[in-house]
Amino acid sequence: MSNKEIYKKTLTFSLRRFIFNTCCLLLVGALSVFGFLLVDKMFDKGLIGLAIGILFGIIIVAVVAHFFSYIYKAGHIVMMMKAVTEGTLPDDVYHEGKRLVKERFTTVALYYAATRVIKAIFNEIGSLITRGAEAIGGDTGNAIGNAISIGINVVVGFLCDCCLGWVFYRKDKGAVKATLEGGVIFFKNGKALLRNLGRIFGMGIASLLMIGGAFTGVFFLIFNNFGDAFTSLRDEIMEAGVRNNWDIPAFFNNPTNLALIAAAIVGLILWAIIHGTFIRPFILVGVIRNYMEAGIKSNVLAEDYSTLEKKSKKFAKYMEKEN
Repeated sequence: MSNKEIYKKTLTFSLRRFIFNTCCLLLVGALSVFGFLLVDKMFDKGLIGLAIGILFGIIIVAVVAHFFSYIYKAGHIVMMMKAVTEGTLPDDVYHEGKRLVKERFTTVALYYAATRVIKAIFNEIGSLITRGAEAIGGDTGNAIGNAISIGINVVVGFLCDCCLGWVFYRKDKGAVKATLEGGVIFFKNGKALLRNLGRIFGMGIASLLMIGGAFTGVFFLIFNNFGDAFTSLRDEIMEAGVRNNWDIPAFFNNPTNLALIAAAIVGLILWAIIHGTFIRPFILVGVIRNYMEAGIKSNVLAEDYSTLEKKSKKFAKYMEKEN
């Protein structure tokens, strides 16, 4: 199956995830507006109400997402893995993916335990790459190190998903043992697996400018019709600055600028949702294909584990627990 065919066949996960994320966003937005209006009317402290509404919304979404959204991500990955390794997919990819996830991780706790191991190992592998730049020293070295670190974090996200695919593939091994093997596969085939960097960052930046920019413009036009609300928000910010002796930049004294900031925030959030649910999976198919092909061809030896143990304390820690 081609990458395009796999993407289309597994699109149901993206659609379900998009609906879920949109509902979560609407919930946070509704609670934020409700908190602002209620507290502003009762105590003339709308900014505090806004913060409380956002906090409650984030807590509710975090709890719900913890128990339900993982199936969309894990199911999507296991079906991608199945497609690139077997060349075929069942008609009902969603329920098959859901079944395979539950078969591999009998509880939600086991799934998150495995993903924590994956992230810990790959984050440390990523930090190995940044240390070289930081060793240059001075402001230049720090700037290079920080820039590389941002890029590595993006790549690590893709590699964690690939390693999760490997965990599903290696059904003969426990989740942690398969994760350790997945880390070795990346470290052993790093140069080949990073050949998709251009696609990862190129498509990410393009979608940010096009999708994020479009939504920012649309919502700025919408928010301009609610001048009184942003004037009230401006007054709250200025009063908070005087009360706490903060130096509030003049930029925040203009309600139009606040509307622009709010529109940019909404645009960024919507871009993150759309990019994460529709564009990133298209990129991920190709990355998973390269990873799985490298893993299947790799002859992972004992010395490969030893090499990574010397470079990663977390890897060594998990190896010690497994042995």
